[in-house]
Amino acid sequence: MSNQQAGIRRTVIAVCCFIVLVISGFVWKMNQPVIMTEQELRVNGAIVLNTPRIFSDFDLLDQFGNKFNKDRLKGKWSMLFFGFTNCPDVCPTTLATLNETFSKLKEAEKENLQIVMVSLDAERDTVEKLSQYMPYFNNNFIGVTGNKHLIRRFTAEINIAYNKVPLSADDYTVDHSSQIVLVNPKGDYHGFFKAPHSEIMLRQTWRSIYASFKS
Repeated sequence: MSNQQAGIRRTVIAVCCFIVLVISGFVWKMNQPVIMTEQELRVNGAIVLNTPRIFSDFDLLDQFGNKFNKDRLKGKWSMLFFGFTNCPDVCPTTLATLNETFSKLKEAEKENLQIVMVSLDAERDTVEKLSQYMPYFNNNFIGVTGNKHLIRRFTAEINIAYNKVPLSADDYTVDHSSQIVLVNPKGDYHGFFKAPHSEIMLRQTWRSIYASFKS
């Protein structure tokens, strides 16, 4: 190989390495969370409380029959959606969006976030029913039910409104708020995501909140 050929080869290798570095840097930057201002978060549907709100403890059950209380909301972020299994539209749509959001997170992010649906229809949403319902969306999602009076107190403290509406003599539905409540790793009410929900907005706003949180 002549000196000229060797020089060309070195130049090509150097250019290729540079291109790889540029592409790697671009991909890395794209995967980093964009820290949004409070106004930007609001525009994208995320409302962060100026001071996280402490709420009372509660004693409910998850879909496996295990105790679900405030301690289960500590140590990682939690997105809480309040709905019911007989819900025909808003609940399955929201849970599907949450599944899409969760599935596109990095593994380290998934380890620091749990998705919980708290039933507003404790009379029909038994532990067994939730155990069949939640896997339709994601095996990692947690379904919660229990004493309806404890659920009423819990929802009142975090501004979730709902109301039982009769449909016939032996049937009813539940009208309810559709925001997703955000609880921080201390177990405090941190904020909420307004409807309508989208995977992109949920993922980007939560990543911003997660990255800027000071424990």
